[in-house]
Amino acid sequence: MSKKRVVIGMSGGVDSSVSAWLLKEQGYEVIGLFMKNWEDDDNSEFCSSRQDWIDAVSVADVVGVDIEAVNFAAEYKDRVFSEFLREYQAGRTPNPDVLCNAEIKFKAFLDHAMQLGADYIATGHYARVREQNGRFELLKAVDSSKDQSYFLHRLNQQQLCKTLFPLGDIHKTEVRRIAEQIHLPNAAKKDSTGICFIGERPFREFLNRYLSQQPGPMKTPEGELIGQHIGLSFYTLGQRKGIGIGGIKSHQHPDGSSDAWYVARKDMENNTLYVVQGHDHPWLLSPALSADKASWIAGSPPEAGMLMAKTRYRQADVPGRLEAGGADQFTLTFDQSQWAVTPGQSAVLYQGDVCLGGGIICN
Repeated sequence: MSKKRVVIGMSGGVDSSVSAWLLKEQGYEVIGLFMKNWEDDDNSEFCSSRQDWIDAVSVADVVGVDIEAVNFAAEYKDRVFSEFLREYQAGRTPNPDVLCNAEIKFKAFLDHAMQLGADYIATGHYARVREQNGRFELLKAVDSSKDQSYFLHRLNQQQLCKTLFPLGDIHKTEVRRIAEQIHLPNAAKKDSTGICFIGERPFREFLNRYLSQQPGPMKTPEGELIGQHIGLSFYTLGQRKGIGIGGIKSHQHPDGSSDAWYVARKDMENNTLYVVQGHDHPWLLSPALSADKASWIAGSPPEAGMLMAKTRYRQADVPGRLEAGGADQFTLTFDQSQWAVTPGQSAVLYQGDVCLGGGIICN
């Protein structure tokens, strides 16, 4: 009986490195694949891909697996980045990780792995897959502080049945401990943050290269003009820093202090940015949302009713009532209004630990 072959995405980070080792310990034949998804400015100080490749190769050496690099930059530009820019231009705030998982890691990468004769693919994501009566479910990771099921909610049955998440059952602290114990060269490497193609660079400066600036008025809900914005694409709902109106005092408290300003609405038609004062301004609170481009892990939408939902990644689940929409859209009504629900972000639904799927918030 030959061993099952797993092709694992190795990024040079500690999570995918320990995943590769765990799979080998579990008796799989493991092949590492390093994905290159972005090439526009490899030589810049913000692009870590050369160092990441060096790290991935040295890890593969220690773990004892073969590794090859594969270039998905064209697919990435085509399927993820162009969509990302389109969304920003339309005034929304997309989540490229969700797109990248759906289009690159579990499509282009999965196809490539299958050509290499893989039985499964694996990644270092914190999530779990469970088979129940022939259907595959996506579950939250045991380490709730690292759970990444939110970013994986667009996966389908065909993808999940071929996917292994070796870190789903263990805690991040344990992953670091294993890395040290087996002397991985990247055991102490800090986790990458930020979007893969931007790295650690300032976001606005990056967008500047691709999106044209169209300055316009910045107003209060009452219609008072209090400044100029540099272009609606460069702001996100609930944003507080970098609006550029810190000095303006309107609703002052008796002690002379005043509440912070927040971005509350974008009027694309009139190129107007609305800002409000105070974290709990009614314009920042949404009792409901509608979403489109829905994707359901089971292949069909869940029944209408009370479920748990996340409207952004770093957020606790909140109860919401799912109203059945069409096949690819739905509405959610919350018991308690949600803060800064942002068009372009994903609304993801859960039943306990099971991730049901979700959609892209439209309003």
